[in-house]
Amino acid sequence: MKPPIETGWQNSLEASPRVISFTSGKGGVGKTNIVANLALSLAKLGKKVLIFDADLGLANIDVLLGLSPKFNINHVFSGQKSLLDILVDGPGGVKILPASSGVEQLCRLSESQKLFLLGEFDHLGRFFDLLLIDTSAGISENVVYFNLAAQHRVVVVTPEPTSITDAYALVKVMTTRYGTKDFFILVNQVRSAREAARVYEQILRVTDRFLGPSVSLRYLGALPKDNKLCRAVRNQKAVVDVYPDSAISRTFSDLARKLLEEEMGDYVDGSIKFFGRSLLGV
Repeated sequence: MKPPIETGWQNSLEASPRVISFTSGKGGVGKTNIVANLALSLAKLGKKVLIFDADLGLANIDVLLGLSPKFNINHVFSGQKSLLDILVDGPGGVKILPASSGVEQLCRLSESQKLFLLGEFDHLGRFFDLLLIDTSAGISENVVYFNLAAQHRVVVVTPEPTSITDAYALVKVMTTRYGTKDFFILVNQVRSAREAARVYEQILRVTDRFLGPSVSLRYLGALPKDNKLCRAVRNQKAVVDVYPDSAISRTFSDLARKLLEEEMGDYVDGSIKFFGRSLLGV
């Protein structure tokens, strides 16, 4: 069966996409919305983007964008479909790997499932420039696994004290238990640039004090509160799609460019990676 991707989408076999996870210590910080809108903004810049909804038991991305996938990740684990088979066309040419909904078993992947998923992604990776992983919130085994699997991690945080505390807790777990010490901080739902800076400085100060200067928290940017974003969510659309000239859409465009221009580092740490053979040079 012909894969559901145009021939023009295929990169060279040696190419590997940049794999970026978007994660948070607590839910409700707008992470899924950020992933969707950044993906569309990156696609508008000519990039081939895949979103992986890694909240495997509670589908989010497809609901946010008003999509109705016929198949999902559960069909892959059951052996009925491959990752290529379940890809969904999102707006702007973005491709989406949908999660399942209400499947409790997927909230904790077994080692064999993790290895199987790695192999599946290894075959799929050559079609894309970027893979954006939308993890679930918290510090569950799945969250840790997908953050370890990514080359780069963006921690989404809001000015709420609980969000700041839980973001630090996530960084602490990733650092002390797994040796991951490089993160980007993206502050959402701010009223001003000063508020965003204050949130970042607060996390940075606590991290320096208790985890030491070897942990790198780089400031990626901030997103303001915006009524147009709320309207887009209610209509199950991406704000950059329905309000492309709005201030929030311009902010997403700026963030997308920064993601591409930012020196994100060429190292690959010792953790298991998606597209393992490509990244490890085997």
